[in-house]
Amino acid sequence: MSAHTEVTNEDTSGGMDLFGRFLSIWVALAIIAGVTLGQLAPSVPETLARFEYAQVSIPIAILIWAMIFPMMAQIDFSAVVGVRKEPKGLAITTIVNWLIKPFTMFAIAWFFLMVVFEPLIAPQLASEYLAGAILLGAAPCTAMVFVWSYLTKGDAAYTLVQVSLNDIIMLFAFAPVVVFLLGISDIQVPWDTVILSVVLYIIIPLSAGYLTRRALISRRGQVWYDEVFMKRLGPVTPAALIITLVLLFAFQGEVILNNPLHIVLIAVPLILQTFLIFFLAYGWARLWNVRHCIAAPGAMIGASNFFELAVAAAIALFGLQSGAALATVVGVLVEVPLMLVLVRIANRTRGRFPA
Repeated sequence: MSAHTEVTNEDTSGGMDLFGRFLSIWVALAIIAGVTLGQLAPSVPETLARFEYAQVSIPIAILIWAMIFPMMAQIDFSAVVGVRKEPKGLAITTIVNWLIKPFTMFAIAWFFLMVVFEPLIAPQLASEYLAGAILLGAAPCTAMVFVWSYLTKGDAAYTLVQVSLNDIIMLFAFAPVVVFLLGISDIQVPWDTVILSVVLYIIIPLSAGYLTRRALISRRGQVWYDEVFMKRLGPVTPAALIITLVLLFAFQGEVILNNPLHIVLIAVPLILQTFLIFFLAYGWARLWNVRHCIAAPGAMIGASNFFELAVAAAIALFGLQSGAALATVVGVLVEVPLMLVLVRIANRTRGRFPA
């Protein structure tokens, strides 16, 4: 397992290095391209919007599967059994991600979007932004964590365990947490719509990734899977993400042009939440004397988000032109610069943790 995970970690960081490090730039370019497309060729998003089934955009669904499948295909769920030796790191990650993070995200986003910024944002739009923040808070990071783990010299095998367990919990916890917090916010979303999102964007790609992994490894071997198949699959996620964002901003063009300040306002609670969750998990790990190579990646998982899932759920629940979808994309925009700052903080404080 150790050899495999080292390959996976290096492949992930190498495959996502250029894209991941400059993700905010690509997102900014996608904003410009999408808004321009929406203004100069409005027939393009209007035509794509017609391809729907059960309120699900078929083109967007295909793109989102393309984003998520490569991440799911790299997860080795058999690694979960190897956590028995150091359970503290896994306990911290799980508790922070599922019993703290969604609720602090809701509280911080509600306070800023519904109270502090109330004079600047219309009530209906503020509720949609809050919904997007809730979706981000209920989806801990999956793929980019391998990059953060690599940059902080994290334990690759343990990071894989943390990510695998998060995916398993997400199957059962994402829908109840989202429905509960949206309900508190007086945002009514039918259960069947949320469950459909979980099936479409978690269960199907997770099952497909698991079956693909098992079938190809049994036929071609672990080394071929890691060094050939996963490398070929690597560019699919960033390409699908950028195309999705271009289409999303083609629909959001009018909102952005009329309210450019809103992007900054949405970013404020997301930034505060990111630092809060990181230092909470990181500080807890220090108090429990968890090794740095486990503490740093564990704190990164909670601080960052599975934004591909959040974007997908926002589009499925509220539509491409919704404030919720815009809020999740702002999450993409601010995440990478913030996480690189946290990587630097983690690396500078390595000496405060047990060797």
